[in-house]
Amino acid sequence: MKLKVNYFSKWLLLVMALGLCNFAIGQRTVKGTVIDESTKEPLIGANILVVGTSTGTITDFDGAYSLNIPENAKQLEISYTGYSPKTIAIGPGDVINITLSAGELLEEVVVVGYGSVRKTDATGAVTSVTEEDFNKGVITSPEQLIQGRAAGVQITTASGEPGAGVNIRIRGTSSVRGGNNPLFVVDGVPLSGDNTQSSGQDAGVGSSSARNPLNFLNPNDIASIDILKDASATAIYGSRGANGVVIITTKSGKSDKGVLDYSYSLGISNITKKYDLLGRDEFLDAYASFNGATAAAALDGGADTDWQDEILRTGLTNNHNVSYGSGNESGNYRFSFGYFDQEGILKGSGLTRYNARFNGSKKFINDRLTIGTQITIASTNDQNIPITDNSGFEGDLLGSALKANPTQRVRDAAGKLVQPGTTEPNPVAFLELSKDFTNTLRALGNLSAELQLFEGLSFKTVIGFDQSVSSRKAAFSRDLVSPQVNTRGRLFLNDIEIDNKLWENYFTYNKDFGNISFTGLLGYSYQSFDYADKGFEFVNFRTSDLDLMINNFASVDLNNADRSLAARNSSNTKDELQSYFGRVNLGFADKYIITATLRADGSTRFGGGNKYGYFPSFAFKWRLIEESFVPDFFSDLGLRIGYGITGNQEIPHNLYQPRQRYNDYDINDGSALDGGGLASVAFANPNLKWETTSQINIGLDFSFFNHRLSGSLDYYNKNTNDLLIKVTSAQPAVAEFVWDNLDADVVNTGVELSLNLVAVDKNDLKWEIASNVAFNKNEVQNFGGLINTGDIDGQGLTGAFAQRIAEGQPLFAYFLREFAGYDAEGISVYEGGDVQKFVGKSPIPKVNAGLTNTFGYKNWDFSFFFNGQFGNYIYSNTANAYFTAGSLANARNVTKDVVGNGESNLNAPDVSTRFLENGSFVRLQNVSLGYVVNTKSTSVISSLRFFVSAQNLFVITDYSGQDPEVNVNKALNDVPSLGIDYTAYPRARTITIGANISF
Repeated sequence: MKLKVNYFSKWLLLVMALGLCNFAIGQRTVKGTVIDESTKEPLIGANILVVGTSTGTITDFDGAYSLNIPENAKQLEISYTGYSPKTIAIGPGDVINITLSAGELLEEVVVVGYGSVRKTDATGAVTSVTEEDFNKGVITSPEQLIQGRAAGVQITTASGEPGAGVNIRIRGTSSVRGGNNPLFVVDGVPLSGDNTQSSGQDAGVGSSSARNPLNFLNPNDIASIDILKDASATAIYGSRGANGVVIITTKSGKSDKGVLDYSYSLGISNITKKYDLLGRDEFLDAYASFNGATAAAALDGGADTDWQDEILRTGLTNNHNVSYGSGNESGNYRFSFGYFDQEGILKGSGLTRYNARFNGSKKFINDRLTIGTQITIASTNDQNIPITDNSGFEGDLLGSALKANPTQRVRDAAGKLVQPGTTEPNPVAFLELSKDFTNTLRALGNLSAELQLFEGLSFKTVIGFDQSVSSRKAAFSRDLVSPQVNTRGRLFLNDIEIDNKLWENYFTYNKDFGNISFTGLLGYSYQSFDYADKGFEFVNFRTSDLDLMINNFASVDLNNADRSLAARNSSNTKDELQSYFGRVNLGFADKYIITATLRADGSTRFGGGNKYGYFPSFAFKWRLIEESFVPDFFSDLGLRIGYGITGNQEIPHNLYQPRQRYNDYDINDGSALDGGGLASVAFANPNLKWETTSQINIGLDFSFFNHRLSGSLDYYNKNTNDLLIKVTSAQPAVAEFVWDNLDADVVNTGVELSLNLVAVDKNDLKWEIASNVAFNKNEVQNFGGLINTGDIDGQGLTGAFAQRIAEGQPLFAYFLREFAGYDAEGISVYEGGDVQKFVGKSPIPKVNAGLTNTFGYKNWDFSFFFNGQFGNYIYSNTANAYFTAGSLANARNVTKDVVGNGESNLNAPDVSTRFLENGSFVRLQNVSLGYVVNTKSTSVISSLRFFVSAQNLFVITDYSGQDPEVNVNKALNDVPSLGIDYTAYPRARTITIGANISF
């Protein structure tokens, strides 16, 4: 399948032509300045428009403007964010000076599904984050822009790897098997959430997770991100709204005269914390304490090698963005191009992305018809290294570096890599003798037409597409001494193709009936999801050249007596979602607001007995500020109450019909062919149905002292039931397992508080504080079963697990032996005996918080941002697998705390609270300093800003691992885990310098 962008390029060319239409030229010139009425300071970027025309301009650095206007022009309209707009008459003079008043705050608008509303009229729990509040620095994907910025939204990347996968939880974790991430909607197109590139295949050191599918979006193109949190806000998206909805709106052209923007930044990244491993002499002494001085002398390789330093580097990130846009009341357009190149702090890793985007719209037929489009194309190259989720005791790249003998040389005298054996791989050999990369081409876009049928009634149709082609190639040289690779070499090829289509049609009606305002929405949506993948495996290469292995299959020795080639497997699925939706908003005297929503979704992912799901919601807002009994010091006060039901359809394809498929083929360590047998995928269950989440929300919006202090307080209770799970049948049975809905509930209850304070607002000095905190309690209720997860890897840990889902516990609660110390022989002692039990600890944070301070002084701006989470625990599979006395006695390096801790080398590394640690942290996530240059001496440059920013400057935590913000995929029997650390890619501290310039 080829990426079908040619079909849509016709739309792009059409709207480009429309957007570049010439505008009328005026016949005389007026000029003047626009200033603040109270401070007399110039207003930079104020909009001046000739009423009744598309002619306009914006003010410069000094608040000055010059505008050519028609001779018959009568009025100018002046507007500026945060100020009341003003319309003034045009006199015979050529100078018109204007003052604007900030006395009336302009209404903030938030984006909701299929429309937008004034924030004061929003009945649901919605948080809007705009460009000025985004996180700064090296930002790979959109969700990093808002990390820590919204109450009740927890964003955790799996590791510090460029483009790593991400977990986003809005108001807690609700699902066991279904997806827990929210629905992302980009310029009106809902994304499927599927992985767009392959996870890594197991070449003897484990498999890795796929990268973040949102990496294709350029953060520099994003204007705002709106987060819909409660059911009354998300029910309009029905079966995909249970975990919240994140609406991304990209930038459009604004200035009538056209603005060319260019930005460049250079990021410099280094590791924040290395593991405190034994040095050469410490290692030999500690080894001798178990095995004697003679054995230690024999082990001594004569070197003093810091294996962490051998695989680490300073990573550089180059980010270029250029855009050009223009616009007025009749239309707008914006082109943008981006180049992003990030080196990871581990050698050989990185991400390179090329982006192109066009947004445009144009009005026709006396402004009754609006045609618009948003299209983005991105080419992404991921450079992968062998860091995996489930390596054995041999270790992946990082695991082998942690346990490698520090007296061992990297290379011998001849410069050849020293490789002691398959169980003790040389970490540098992993880097130099493997090559793994993924190329992904993705296009996302839409074409829309909106027609005003008559006053108040409009009809909009949207055609959208989301297509991608991804190819991953991973080669391991025959020279690499490692399991499954040694002397033979291995190559894995994996391709994924996605072709998703969208067609939506909806009517919107707005009408005021006296003091009653009415807004109605009625629509239909159809979306299809085509997904195809295939994989191949090659073994027994006649060359060690990695490029030749990847590009020339003739290098495979097909005459070898052993198996050399296998088509691992392939698949092709199609799912469809058909929906009908409606929403009614009623406002009474601008005081009482009611919102009612209903969506009916039909999905091919569910059986005939439950093909359609129905998702209603109801919300009420009382604008208390309109009541006479509210004291004058309130600027705004409103009470919200909402209830709704949403669904979760993020499950695998067709689990309700009896289905079989052939297992993946694999060439094993002995070059024999494994797999390929026919196995059951699903057994009959025509009543398989949606996971559903019911949620009640009570919120209070408030503002004091002319909006100097504002915020919101929300309470929610969120109950998810009919949890989808794979249930194993007691044998013998006709069906060995069945996909079913658990008769259980997952309940999240919490409180969220957001506060914003304008602490100082003087002529030259401004200080604003924004903070948020969220409290959440998660509990499994009404469940009579037990489900284990949290697979733990390492020597002697086969079959070990660390988490269990059970009644009365939070999801993924830790289920461990309770470590009580060592006995006189150095053997672990456990409270209550050598049995696993619930220990009252959870990987789910009880509290999430963020704090931002923003300062402005004359041309300088400065901000710093803290975020943190509290009450969660991390299980260190890394320490469990590598940092024990038994590992040290077997000539593997360990952290310094292992030496002299009383443990015997005969002690079993059982799964226990010994490796469970408090994961709470406070992080100085972002610091930014900028300076705006006065450009009034030149007419070419309209604005110029230099900046320097720092990310992850420090973290305060008791966690002994590399970083407490970690979540490696340790699923067991298709049940995901949470909060487990296992040789995760380390996090970096990054300093960024750059400049933004506009012409």
